[in-house]
Amino acid sequence: MLTPSPAYSRAVLHLDLDAFFVSVELLRNSSLRGRPLVIGGRSRRGVVASCSYEARKYGVHSGMPMRMAHQLCPDIMVLKGDMESYSKYSTLITDIVADSAPLFEKASIDEFYVDLTGMDKHIGCYKWSVELRQRIMHESGLPISFGLSVNKLISKIGAGEAKPNGMLKISPGRETDFIHPLSVSKIPSIGKATYKKLSFMGVRTVRVLSEIPVRLLQREFGKHGKSIWQKANAIDERPVVPYSDKKSISTERTFQEDTIDIPKLKSLLMGMVEKLSFELRDMQKLTACITVKIRYSDFNTYTQQKRIAYTANDKSLMRLATTLFDKLYQRRQLVRLVGVRFSHLVSGNYQINLFDDTEEEMRLLQTMDAIKRRFGAKAVVRASGV
Repeated sequence: MLTPSPAYSRAVLHLDLDAFFVSVELLRNSSLRGRPLVIGGRSRRGVVASCSYEARKYGVHSGMPMRMAHQLCPDIMVLKGDMESYSKYSTLITDIVADSAPLFEKASIDEFYVDLTGMDKHIGCYKWSVELRQRIMHESGLPISFGLSVNKLISKIGAGEAKPNGMLKISPGRETDFIHPLSVSKIPSIGKATYKKLSFMGVRTVRVLSEIPVRLLQREFGKHGKSIWQKANAIDERPVVPYSDKKSISTERTFQEDTIDIPKLKSLLMGMVEKLSFELRDMQKLTACITVKIRYSDFNTYTQQKRIAYTANDKSLMRLATTLFDKLYQRRQLVRLVGVRFSHLVSGNYQINLFDDTEEEMRLLQTMDAIKRRFGAKAVVRASGV
């Protein structure tokens, strides 16, 4: 007699679209199937945004400099990428999930969490998850993997282990059995630097990491140490946050005294753009429209906007904001207010422009963002915004 699986007191499903950008390109051009593909900037100074499983066999991965990808796989095919198509498919899948799920969170352009707590009393969490996955694949044509467990952490790791195009259920009470044999690199938030330090300490599996006293980890890694220990012990109390699609972000400044100081106005504008661009990257979003606003001393208000390729790169957005300001400022009179707005936002899992940034620009933005997250958004700024 088969013993039924225990019911989930709490159930979280993690949906992960496999190699999302590449999969969309294969739908658009099936002749590319079976070839090692990367999405990203075509110059050798560019960065890999996504890659096919055929390319991964050569050691290619997301975030890698394009020149290194060419060295690992000389026959690799580079595609520019089309964020409008990716956004369209992401929206399609979001609509499917929203139509089916009782409560879901859109973590990025290609990842979702669904709260299935209580579903075992009805259709069953696993059965429901399988049916949702089948519907997504049928209506979108895209491959998708999922992990199902008691919390977001284990479900996310489970989806990663289920790839490509697979399903993995971690039964209640089996969370540590599942993650303990894995490499510590499988734990979300453990990057290259942390992994290198843990390896130097002789810690390579999650099991060994879970046995280290939390105070020792806090001494070595600061506040991050407790989080690492909790993850190694499958502890994650984060709720599934109901999805709401923020359409725009903006900021503006009203002066105590009206001004005609153009360098000051442009410098302030650059600081605003840099601030909003960091917010975009921190929210894992991209913008497709920038608007600059001016209010003169007579309270007449004017705006200029421009549709652009999806980006979160403050350097390119600063350049666009300056161009729009120059078009706007025609009356040569005192200015009372300036403002900037980013709109037509979409979720994106990359902190920079996906396809055009160079390796050097990527490293600079990532370093600045890391400093801002640790010490505050004003800890480091570009000179143009001072």
